[in-house]
Amino acid sequence: MSADFGSRWYVAQTHPRAEAKAAWHLRRQGFTIYLPRILKQRRHARRIDRVAAPLFPSYLFVSIDMTTQRWLAVDSTIGVTRLVRDYERPGDKVRVIGGALCDCCGLYEGMTGQERVAILLELLGRKVRVALDDHIIEAA
Repeated sequence: MSADFGSRWYVAQTHPRAEAKAAWHLRRQGFTIYLPRILKQRRHARRIDRVAAPLFPSYLFVSIDMTTQRWLAVDSTIGVTRLVRDYERPGDKVRVIGGALCDCCGLYEGMTGQERVAILLELLGRKVRVALDDHIIEAA
């Protein structure tokens, strides 16, 4: 479960019972995956077996280095439904944590192309829509 120094851990939601398939495809793309499992009892044909099952069904953890890897690749991976982010719905409060607008707060509007986030910031007495890199935005 080791990851590079610049990496951060994210949660990816998978299709039902597709955790192993999603993990395999993500590893093939070079991502570090953590899929915790537990032993569960399963009954089948008058037999009881112990099988490894995901600790968090339909979820797995992905380490992403935003400087070298694209989070958009996780969203489009076979078996993955979406990458869970701190902010999801338009209107959620977010804070800029890097760049020229560092420490400014605004409202999340949505995703634009090329791994950028559209937010509304209050600048010079009016609301301004800006598009920033995803890795310099966090939930406020």
